Amino acid sequence: MISSRADEISPFIVMEVLEKAQDMERKGIDVIHLEVGEPDFDTPECIKAAAEKALRDGFTHYTHSLGLVELREAVCEYYHKQYGVLTEPDQVLITAGTSPAMMILFAVLLELGDEIIISDPHYACYPNFIKFLNGVPVAVPVYESDGFQFRPKAIREKITPRTKGIFINSPSNPTGNLLSKQRMQAIAEFSPMVISDEIYHGLVYAGASHSILEFSDNAIVFNGFSKLYAMTGFRLGYVIAPKPFIRPMQKIHQNFFISANAVVQKAGIAALKEAGPDVARMTGIYDERRRYMVSRLRQMGLGITVEPTGAFYVFANARHLSRDSYAFAFEILENAHVGVTPGIDFGKNGEGYIRFSYANSLENIKAGLDRIEAYLSVRSPDSKGRA
Repeated sequence: MISSRADEISPFIVMEVLEKAQDMERKGIDVIHLEVGEPDFDTPECIKAAAEKALRDGFTHYTHSLGLVELREAVCEYYHKQYGVLTEPDQVLITAGTSPAMMILFAVLLELGDEIIISDPHYACYPNFIKFLNGVPVAVPVYESDGFQFRPKAIREKITPRTKGIFINSPSNPTGNLLSKQRMQAIAEFSPMVISDEIYHGLVYAGASHSILEFSDNAIVFNGFSKLYAMTGFRLGYVIAPKPFIRPMQKIHQNFFISANAVVQKAGIAALKEAGPDVARMTGIYDERRRYMVSRLRQMGLGITVEPTGAFYVFANARHLSRDSYAFAFEILENAHVGVTPGIDFGKNGEGYIRFSYANSLENIKAGLDRIEAYLSVRSPDSKGRA
């Protein structure tokens, strides 16, 4: 028999779009990918060189379960340089990507029925992490007209004695918007722990991202190397937490994961210390793509009230085209041969939106939007009702 929690977990819809697109590609159909949030850049040479050197030097054994102290020190130095915050290496746990870090943190934080407040829309996997560890995700709607930003008053109304944390994500997936300093500071003043997913920090094109650690010590940060350094396949992340949380998380990490990959940790040190010029180059290219995509989608009649200025996503309002974003995304894939992500993947309040990723070349973005525009020009008016 399959366990109920395995049976009840919802699918990650963007992966189903990708897998359908890959099936089409195996049949010889050319598909342009605007659905996946994965950098199209190659990993910077300095990072690859560090990994190669580690392999040649035989650095292929278990490390400390918290991670290499040199890498944890580099994380602390990075946060001090970027945000002026002081952390210590024994507040850092290195993991094989941020997903294991989330699993470990919620295993430590949650008892049966405890609540975590999340935005709606939100990264698709957040509620599944919470529910898998016997918690209850409590959704607070955020709105396009407000730049999809959490409203502190709306959060306050959802706080109960069972609230263990408030989960924020800025820059945000799926919206690409940043949480303002003022709202982040207001959220930090609430009594529950603030949990901040900062994986898209560094990918900001206007304004500035702020770490929750600037405003509160009662906070936990997730971050990693996949997005900023184009290291998705390396699987390297970390969590920064108050010291009382570290030992319980370490014990879980020891039992279930042992340690993060030794070679990859050496690559992470190089990323933090040497890859700044590569990051600046990639960020400049992302910004060019962002400005083109936002302008073009608006010309096509899709709604973007507040221009996204972070990550590599545009969350466009397509409610005038379809009331079913899941069906609409697959309709676009099958007819225009372009992969996009339906808004329903990110929560009920995302229904009617489509997420476009500009983690692809400007040439492919232009071609993909051309295909979608051409398809929409001949699409039957009845399609809106059917979808």
